[in-house]
Amino acid sequence: MSDKVNVAILGASGYTGAELVRLLAAHGRTRIAALTADRRAGQPMSAVFPHLAALDLPDMVAISEVDWDGIDMVFCALPHGTTQEVIAGLPDRVKVVDLSADFRLFDVKTYAQWYGHDHKAPKLQKDAVYGLTEVNRGKVKQARLVANPGCYPTASQLPLIPLLKAGMIEPDDIIIDAKSGVTGAGRAPKEGTLFAEVAEGIHPYGVASHRHSPEIEQGLSEAAERPMTVNFTPHLMPMSRGILASIYAKTKGGADAKVIRETLATAYANEPFVKILPEGVMPQTRHVRGSNLCLINAVDDRITGRVMLFSVIDNLVKGASGQAIQNMNVMLGFDETEGLALPPMFP
Repeated sequence: MSDKVNVAILGASGYTGAELVRLLAAHGRTRIAALTADRRAGQPMSAVFPHLAALDLPDMVAISEVDWDGIDMVFCALPHGTTQEVIAGLPDRVKVVDLSADFRLFDVKTYAQWYGHDHKAPKLQKDAVYGLTEVNRGKVKQARLVANPGCYPTASQLPLIPLLKAGMIEPDDIIIDAKSGVTGAGRAPKEGTLFAEVAEGIHPYGVASHRHSPEIEQGLSEAAERPMTVNFTPHLMPMSRGILASIYAKTKGGADAKVIRETLATAYANEPFVKILPEGVMPQTRHVRGSNLCLINAVDDRITGRVMLFSVIDNLVKGASGQAIQNMNVMLGFDETEGLALPPMFP
C-alpha cells in the first residue's frame, strides 16, 4: 500500500456517511476519493452537510459513476437490503467495511427470516467477518469484507462476552434494556422521528421483534459456546446521539460486581476504546459523545446473586462509523487509533 489509501463512501448523504467523512478528515493515511448519494448526485457534500464545508471533498455521484480502478477501500453506508448486490459487483481487490446489516448474520436463512427477503450474496456471506474489533481482531486483520456491528449489539456484547467466556454469568437469564438517540433511525424523514413525536418522552419499539436481537444472540452464543436467547428491548430517547444498555444478569460461582469489574478490566486492559469505570461511577452517554469509546461499569443488584451492567457508546461512532474506521485500520495494518483519538465532546 502507498502512504495513503483511496477511500469511497457509498451512501455519504446519511448520518453515518457524514460521520465517516468527519472522522476520516483527521486520518493521516486515507484520501476520500469518491462519495456517492444517488438522489444527491452532482451536489457538493457541503450542500447536504454544511458543517463539512471547510473540507476539500469530491462532489457526490451515483454509484455507477465511481471509477473503481482508483479505489482501495470502500465503506458501505447504504440502507439495509441494498448492499449485498453492490458489494458483489465490486472488484475483488477492493476491501470493504459494510455498515448495514446485510452481512452481520452468519446464517442466510436467519437473515431471510428477520429481514424479509432472501440473501442476495450468500457466497460473499461465507467470507464476511463480523467486525466487533475487540473480539474478532485476528479475523478482521485477514478479511476482505467486514460486517460492521449494529449500535445496540456493540453496546450489549462488549460487557457480556468476557463474562460469558469466563463463566461468571448465567446464559439463560439475561435482560438487555437499551436506549438510543434518534440518529439511530437514519436521516430519511419518518413520522416516528419527528420532533413532536420524540421530544419530551421515551417509548419502547421493536418489542420482542427488533432485528438486532439475532445479532446479539449470535455473538453471545459464540462466547458461551451454546445457543442463547436474550430478552432485548430498545427504547427511543429524545436526544440525537448515544446508546445506553442497562443489562441484568444472574451471576455464577459467587461472582460479584467487584470480581466482574476486575474481569472486564483484565479483558480490555490493552484496548484503546473500551474503559471500565471505577466503582460507583455510572456510564453516561454525554461522556462518549463524538468519540469511539465504550464506557462500562457493574453494580451488585439488591437481589442476591444478580448483577447490573451499564454500557454507553455514541451510536454514530463506536456504534457505526468509528468502529468501521477502527476495522479499516486493522484490515490495512494501520495504527488502530488512527483518526479516532479525539476525546469526547463535553458538555
